[in-house]
Amino acid sequence: MTLKFYKYQATGNDFVMIDNRSQFFDKNNTKLVAQLCNRRFGIGGDGLILLENTPNYDFRMVYFNANGHESTMCGNGGRCLVAFAKQLGIIQKSTTFLAIDGPHEARIESSKIHLKMQSVTEVNQYETYTTLDTGSPHYIAFKSNIETLDVNTEGKKIRCSTPFEKEGINVNFVAQLDQNTFAIRTYERGVENETLSCGTGATAAAIAMHKTQKTSSEHILLQTLGGQLEVSFNHNDNAYHNVWLSGSADFVFEGSILISL
Repeated sequence: MTLKFYKYQATGNDFVMIDNRSQFFDKNNTKLVAQLCNRRFGIGGDGLILLENTPNYDFRMVYFNANGHESTMCGNGGRCLVAFAKQLGIIQKSTTFLAIDGPHEARIESSKIHLKMQSVTEVNQYETYTTLDTGSPHYIAFKSNIETLDVNTEGKKIRCSTPFEKEGINVNFVAQLDQNTFAIRTYERGVENETLSCGTGATAAAIAMHKTQKTSSEHILLQTLGGQLEVSFNHNDNAYHNVWLSGSADFVFEGSILISL
């Protein structure tokens, strides 16, 4: 059959988008998802996202990593899906949709899409790193040599190391640029490579930098390899609420591909 697809990117984090409101796509076909995400033999993307109908919300987000397996929340993917929903005429300027980690609000303002993330009530601090879950699990390490760091080698070592060997963890390396601006590079599980940007990673890094007192700001800028993201939050009762991830999310192209379902 011929599959209609759309391609979106958010600060270089790119996704294959499919309108699955008719439920035609086989979500158990991991081989097909991986093939579609393959940059040499398919469309190419860091992940694949299905837009589906669901009761009480504008739509539902189903996210797959590039390895073909359904995965946890993707912040940049969520922002791209909001842009996709607008292109399909499902929403206009604001929405509430359902993802694997629960409901999310989003709004579209000019060239930016603002996505409300889940509150974070637990941040684990260790001697050389911080871990937390922002819809996906993240490891945050503060580094001074981020420009020359071999992210793939170092990230791969940590990704399934003890105590993360069961589920794996996304690995982020962060350097401070000024009082509320940080550079970030991310090794993503499921992609098994460094990506140009990671939304849940940027969110985790911002919260980790505040928690470890690298900044007192509640509005933090993250410079990824693919562009700038912003994270804002309210910190009270030792938790992070009203967490918003903001940045661009752009349509790249659309097309059709012949597949076997």
